[in-house]
Amino acid sequence: MDKMIMYEDHVLLVVHKPAGIATETARIGQADLVSELKNYRKKKGEDTYIGVVHRLDQPVEGLLVFAKDGATAKKLSDELQRGILTKKYAALVAGVPQTSKGVLSDYLLKDGRANLSRVVPKETRGAKAASLCWRMLRHDEEVSLLEIELYTGRHHQIRVQMAHAGFPLLGDFKYGSELSKELSDRLSVGSTALLAYQVRLEHPVTGEKMEFSLNFDKFNIIF
Repeated sequence: MDKMIMYEDHVLLVVHKPAGIATETARIGQADLVSELKNYRKKKGEDTYIGVVHRLDQPVEGLLVFAKDGATAKKLSDELQRGILTKKYAALVAGVPQTSKGVLSDYLLKDGRANLSRVVPKETRGAKAASLCWRMLRHDEEVSLLEIELYTGRHHQIRVQMAHAGFPLLGDFKYGSELSKELSDRLSVGSTALLAYQVRLEHPVTGEKMEFSLNFDKFNIIF
């Protein structure tokens, strides 16, 4: 656990979640990051409260911010809603967009039983607005490396919207196309090629502007 923690003080934790572990789960016997953090705090003799501010899909690696008390959780959630706490992602997608940047705006409907979301018409009951912006970082003839920033936080949002736009993520066998799956096999991409590589926030007590980043050079080996 110590190796996953990038920053810790008396009110918050910034953690590097590996791919394959759930942020939080109700499934008995399945490991999740929140439970691991509670155990970590217990071993230190601390209160075991862990406030979940935002989540990452189980197959996705990246940075997560957690609160150590309810007041901090509320402040950080407010920062997220106001766009003060921001996140950036790096994604490898199949295909090459015709422009260097863009915005995707859709309506998504979540199917909890199937653990899937899909793009639906605006008037669909239960549909929620979803939007993101993307910027091209690098590409070859078949694959693009994109930087993505979310304007909303919907279930599987990046994976669903990019697939719907015709640029599914490599290694995403839930939402991928036949082409993206073939490319994933050929390029040996075995897990969803999405990394939550940057988090910016204001410290909920001091107001200090803070930034945490991960290196995503591992995606460059594809090119």
